[in-house]
Amino acid sequence: MANVTISGQELHDMICVAAAFLEKNKKAIDALNVFPVPDGDTGINMSLTLQTAAREVRDGKKETVGQVGSALALGSLKGARGNSGVILSQIFRGFGKALQDKQTMDAALLAECMEMGVESAYKAVMKPKEGTILTVARMMGEAATQAVKQKKDVIETIDAMIEQGEKTLAQTPDMLPVLKEAGVVDSGGMGLLVIFKGFKMCLNGEQVPEEEITDLGGMVTPTQEEDNSDIEFGYCTEFFIKDPAGSLSEENAEQLRKVLGQIGDCVLVVGGGPLLKVHVHTNAPGQALQYGLCYGSLSSIKIDNMREMHRELENGADAEVNGVNKAIAQEEKAEPAKEQKEIGVVAVVSGDGLCEVFSELGADEIIQGGQSMNPSIEDIGAAVKNTNAKHVFVLPNNKNIILAADQAAELLKDEVDVRVMPTKSIPQGMSALIAMNPENNVQDNAMDMLEAMEATNSCAITYAVRDTQLNGEEIKKGDILGMVNGELSVSGKKVDKVCKKTIAKTLELGGESITLFYGEDVTQEQADALAEELEAEYPDCDVQMYPGGQSLYYYIVGVE
Repeated sequence: MANVTISGQELHDMICVAAAFLEKNKKAIDALNVFPVPDGDTGINMSLTLQTAAREVRDGKKETVGQVGSALALGSLKGARGNSGVILSQIFRGFGKALQDKQTMDAALLAECMEMGVESAYKAVMKPKEGTILTVARMMGEAATQAVKQKKDVIETIDAMIEQGEKTLAQTPDMLPVLKEAGVVDSGGMGLLVIFKGFKMCLNGEQVPEEEITDLGGMVTPTQEEDNSDIEFGYCTEFFIKDPAGSLSEENAEQLRKVLGQIGDCVLVVGGGPLLKVHVHTNAPGQALQYGLCYGSLSSIKIDNMREMHRELENGADAEVNGVNKAIAQEEKAEPAKEQKEIGVVAVVSGDGLCEVFSELGADEIIQGGQSMNPSIEDIGAAVKNTNAKHVFVLPNNKNIILAADQAAELLKDEVDVRVMPTKSIPQGMSALIAMNPENNVQDNAMDMLEAMEATNSCAITYAVRDTQLNGEEIKKGDILGMVNGELSVSGKKVDKVCKKTIAKTLELGGESITLFYGEDVTQEQADALAEELEAEYPDCDVQMYPGGQSLYYYIVGVE
């Protein structure tokens, strides 16, 4: 075997190039996601994980591969997001162990890295499934071991790993029927292959190309419709457990895996010493957090509603607005400390127009989010703290965000008095905010806001993303839907007709004021024309039309 080795600086460069290459191709990898349980996008999750690892590597020492491997393992664990990101972090955890105290890396050490990484990754998953990133990693590791036996150097070994990775990836549809049905290969395996191609690209002295990869192992654009009723456990829950004493053991991790397995699936508990990373799909995220608290303090808590994420994915929304990137953006725009005030308000709102309205009505902090992008507990907690108020009202404005808001309030109870107003819609949140008087005490405000919220009926006009049957009515993909207080009430083919019928049904519940916010897919001319028709139809009602700028909903309407 030729004496070819990789130095610490070279390994650093390989990781940085691979991170850039993965970032370039994340959307192509995302297109391979076809599972009925969406855990964000695989490409985005793996890219965010590797970007965090690359930052840790860039900030650390690079004299030896041991130093770089340690930073790679820690950074990928910190940044791990979703199933694919956590599994990737475990592969790199194996790298960190194998590279410990080593100066350079040869072919034999690379094979050992993969062997330990695969072992760690399989151990982290309660029910390992073949035909996934695990299989691709295992077969690439076996190829590395075989290459060492054939006396190949480290660069030739990487070539052999990539070749085997491509073969295994092409076979994944034969291992998982859902892949074959959709005509795609496994997205996590593809992400891993992209990373190793990035490694080789760096060693060859090549630049990351501007174009995305076009040959994704026989990829065909998915066309099947997935029904989110298949999602048994609706909340993707992730958090870190920290123990300053560094006593978190594998036994602790295994105990936690078992109890979490009783309330959900896709359980991953990885790490050890001072830090454990936890991931679970569950219908009881609060209970999962309580289990975690038995072992230490919690941080970086994130709870995503996967049924809403599924809708987001189908509508082509960018999942990156949820979670890490958004949190980073909020940190970057943080302002200097403000003087503490008595009462503050945090509102979750989507759409430039609606954000402006809530700000003008007195909301101190606006979290960009809603139906297609549920903010995490961490996002809500950060916004609460940023109000610098003794008492903070949180307006979730969506039934799927109330739980995360409640959890944020619970976690901050020793620092701030957080009152979650259970607003399930934008109009309810607006009514509650209008009812708040900063001169009144917090208890009176809470009662007034709750009363105003409950007196508001709301409706929304959106569209169907799949064929289905609801309330005995057959609905086709693309049909216009009218929702009254969150329940399907009207369906049809024309936006304006459905909107008017839906408002009529809402008015049956009472009200003399109609306030509409039109979305990004409605022109001002269309909105003005509808307002004129409503004024003519309901001369005794006050009709107001405003630009909301929201996605997914043609109109959001409040009736009081």
